[in-house]
Amino acid sequence: LCFAEGHGFLYETFGIRPQFSWHVDPFGASATTPTLFALAGFNAHLISRIDYDLKADMQKNKKLQFVWRGSPSLSEKQEIFTHVMDQYSYCTPSHIPFSNRSGFYWNGIAAFPDPPKDGVYPNMSLPVTDANIHLYAQTMVANIKERAAWFQTSDVLWPWGCDKQFFNASVQYSNMDLLLDYINKHSDQFGVTVQYATVGDYFQAVYSRNLTWEIHDSQDFLPYSTEPFQAWTGFYTSQSTLKGVARRASSLLYAGESFFTQYVRKHPADSICKREALKQLQSLRWAVSEVQHHDGITGTESPKVKDMYMNNLVYGMLNVKKLMASIIFDMNNAKKNGEVYSSIYSKDSGIPDVDQYVFVYNPLSWNITTFVKVPVSYLEMSVYDELGHSVPAQVQSSSESHSTYDLYILVAISGLSYRKYTVKPLNGKQSAFIGQSVKYKRKDVTHANQQNQQLLPVVNSCYQVLFDQNTNLMHSITERETNQTVQLTQEFLEYHVNGDVMKGPISDNYLFSPNASAEPVSKAVGLEVVSGNLMTEIRQYFYSNVTSQDYTYAVYTRMYTVPEGYDGKLLCHRIEQEYSVGPLELNREAVLRTSTNLNTRQLLYTDSNGYQIQKRPFKAYVNNTVARNYYPMVQTAYIEDDTTRLMLLAERAHGVSSQGNGQVEVMLHRRLWNNLQWDLNYNLTLNDSSVVRPVIWLILGAKAATNILYRTSGLALEHRPVVVFGALSEDKPKLSGQLQQNSLHSSPVTVPPNLHLQTLSIPGWRYSSNHAEQVLSIRLGKQKQGDMDFTRVLLRIRHLYEVGEDPVLSQPVVVNLKSLLKGLGSVTVVEERSLTGTWDVNSLKRWKWKTAQYPSKEFSNSTETSENYIVTVHPKEIRTFFVYFQ
Repeated sequence: LCFAEGHGFLYETFGIRPQFSWHVDPFGASATTPTLFALAGFNAHLISRIDYDLKADMQKNKKLQFVWRGSPSLSEKQEIFTHVMDQYSYCTPSHIPFSNRSGFYWNGIAAFPDPPKDGVYPNMSLPVTDANIHLYAQTMVANIKERAAWFQTSDVLWPWGCDKQFFNASVQYSNMDLLLDYINKHSDQFGVTVQYATVGDYFQAVYSRNLTWEIHDSQDFLPYSTEPFQAWTGFYTSQSTLKGVARRASSLLYAGESFFTQYVRKHPADSICKREALKQLQSLRWAVSEVQHHDGITGTESPKVKDMYMNNLVYGMLNVKKLMASIIFDMNNAKKNGEVYSSIYSKDSGIPDVDQYVFVYNPLSWNITTFVKVPVSYLEMSVYDELGHSVPAQVQSSSESHSTYDLYILVAISGLSYRKYTVKPLNGKQSAFIGQSVKYKRKDVTHANQQNQQLLPVVNSCYQVLFDQNTNLMHSITERETNQTVQLTQEFLEYHVNGDVMKGPISDNYLFSPNASAEPVSKAVGLEVVSGNLMTEIRQYFYSNVTSQDYTYAVYTRMYTVPEGYDGKLLCHRIEQEYSVGPLELNREAVLRTSTNLNTRQLLYTDSNGYQIQKRPFKAYVNNTVARNYYPMVQTAYIEDDTTRLMLLAERAHGVSSQGNGQVEVMLHRRLWNNLQWDLNYNLTLNDSSVVRPVIWLILGAKAATNILYRTSGLALEHRPVVVFGALSEDKPKLSGQLQQNSLHSSPVTVPPNLHLQTLSIPGWRYSSNHAEQVLSIRLGKQKQGDMDFTRVLLRIRHLYEVGEDPVLSQPVVVNLKSLLKGLGSVTVVEERSLTGTWDVNSLKRWKWKTAQYPSKEFSNSTETSENYIVTVHPKEIRTFFVYFQ
C-alpha cells in the first residue's frame, strides 16, 4: 500500500519509475520482499543486515550476490538478483589511519536544531587539502581493494555516508570531488578508477559482466544477530499497542477503500464530495504508510515519534469512519445529527437507552457469518434486521468495563456489503440471550491435587475444551469431527533481563537477551464461566499468589455455537482468545506458552509477511539460544505432529518460538529500561507500563483441514467487519440506496475461495497510464493541473495457496474480470499493471540474470497477459489491474 502510494507520487510528479530496491537498515531480510519487488518491476535488490556469522562466511566465499527465488510457487517467474552489503554495511569506513576523526564525513554528525558555534560538527572529517589528499586516496583505495576481494566482479559498490549524513551536502561533495579527481588522475599508480554512481549504475555494470549466478531459494535471513549475544528478536513485540493500532488502521483503510469505490461507482452524482472523501482516505493511507518505517512498526522509535505515529493513525481512522458513516447516512436518507457522531466514536459508553441502528460492513469479498461486539448500557433487549426479523444475539457483563454490557450480534453478510440492525430496549419481548456467570474458587496452582482430577467441559459442535478444576487451567482440546484429543495447557511466563550494560548483555527495543529460561508468573488462577446459547466465555485471572488483590494477566477464551440456518464453519472452528497483559515490572518480557503432547520435534512454522510459510527448525547455539530461536509471527504460527496441527492466528505482530517439544510460545509484551548510552541519547528505552489486549485464534485439527481453514480465518481476523452505530432520524421511513439493497441480496463482487480481493480502490492518481503521454505532460508542466481521476479503479487479486498444498485449492483459477465486477457496472477497459500500478506489464521487461538453469542473459516478461477480460491466477500470484467502467 505505502509502496503504491509512493510510486504513484513519484510517477505523477516526475515521471520516474524506480527499478532497484534498497533495504539497508531493516533488521533481517524476509523472503517475501524480493517477490514483491520483482512484481513491482525491479531488476535487482540490495540488503545489508543479515546474521554476522553467515555474512562472514558468504563474504569469504564470494557469495554475497545471488539470484533470490523468494516464493517457492512463483520460483523463477519472480526471482530477483540480490546483493548483500559486506561487513562495512551501508556506511563509509569510520576510521582513517592518519587522523583520530571519522573518515569521509566532512559535515560531521548532524546537531539539531542549533549548529555548533565554532562550525565544527561532532565527528567531522579533516577537510581535503594538498597536504592530506594522498593519505585520503591511499585509505580509500585500500578499502576498495579489500572489498573487491569479496565479490565476483571487479566492480565495487562503495557506499558513502551513513545515518543522518548529507545535511550539508555541498561540503561533502566539494571534498569528495577533489579526492575522486586525484585518484582518477593517478589511476595507473592506484590501480582503480572511481565515479559517482547510483545503485542502478552499479547493477548495470554487474549485469553487463554476464556472469552465471547461484540460486538462493525461499529461505529468508531471520532472525538477525550482530554479535553472539545480540539477537535482534525483541522488536518483533516492542510497542505492542502501536502494532495493534497499525494493523487495525490498515484493515479499516482496506474497508474504507472498497466502500468508497462502490459508492462512487453506483452513486456518481450523490451528495458526498468525492474530492474531500479521497482526502479523508488519503490521510489514513499516509498514516498507515508512514508507520511501516523500519523504526516505526518495529517499535524501535523514541516515545515522541511513537506518539506522532499514533496521532496520525487515530486521526486517519477517525476520518475514514466519518466517511463511511456519511456514505451510510446518505444511502439511508438520514439526517446527520450530532448525537450520531458522538456515539459512533466513543468506545467506553454503551449505546443509550433508545432505539439504535448498528451498521455492519463486511470488507471481504465472500460471505461471512460472525459475531460483532457492541457495548450497551442495559441487559435486556431485542435485535432486529432490516426486515424486522429477530436476530440471534447474546448480552452479558463486560470483561473490560464495569459500567457497560457486551452485546454480541450474530451477523451474516455477503461480501463487500453492509447490513443494518436495530437494537431496541426491552418492550415486552426479550430476544437477546443473557449470558449467565458462574465464578469458581481461586486455585493454588503450585499445590494442585493431581490424584482427584475434576474436569469442566466447554463444548460447541467443533471442539470440546476441558478445564482442570484443581488448577483452573486448560487441560485438553478434542476436535470432535476426528475425535482427536490433544493435551493442551497454557501458562504465562516472564523472561528476566538485564538493564545494566556493565553487567552483561541487555534487552532493549531491538534486542532480546534473556538471563535464563522464562519463569512462571502466577501461583493462583481464578475462573469465571459466562455461558449463553450462542457463546461461552471462559475468563481466567492469573495472580502472583493466592491472596493477591490484583492480577497482571488474564485470558478470555470464547467458543461460539451457531444456530441452525447459519453457515457456522469458520466461527465454530476457532477458539478465540483475548489476553490482558500488564502493567509489567521493569525488565520483564511476557510470554504465553502453550504446551501440548504433540511430538513436534521443536519444529515451528511461521508466516513471512502474511504471504508465505517458513519452516523454523530449532537450532542450538553456543550462546543466546533462546533469543536466536525467536521468529516474527506477522499473522500465523503453527506446530504439528504427523497427523495433527495447532494453529495460532494473531491480529498484530508478535515474536514466537518453540523452546520445547510440543510447545509454542508467543511474546505478548515487553517493559525494559537500560543504561546504554545510545538508548539514553535517543530516548530509546522501552519503559512501557501499558496494559495490552492482543487477540489470538486457535485452530486445531488434521493438517489438510487446518490448511483450508486458516487462510480464510486469517483474513477474517485481519479484516473483521466495520461497525458503525448511532441513533438515526430518517427523512423518509423507506430505506433506499443501492448499496443497501445489494446487501440484502448478493455481493457486488465475489471471488472463489482460493482467491483474495487484495485491493479494490480508487487511487485518484492524475497520471496517464500511457508512459509517453505521461512524460510529455510533465515536460509541458500540465501534470498537476489535471483533476483526480475517479474513473480508474485499482484491482488486485491474490491466490492464497502454494503449489501442491491442496489438491483442489492449489489449482490455477480462471477469472473473467468483466463478470467478476459486473455488480459495479459494465467494464470497458482492463489494463494489467505492475504491483504498484506504474508499469503496463506488456512494456515491462525485467532483467533476466544468468544462472546454471538459465544460461542466457535476457529480458523477461513478468506474466502472461489477459485476453478479453479472462485472466488465470496461478498459486501465490498477485495480479494488479486498472479497470475502467462504462
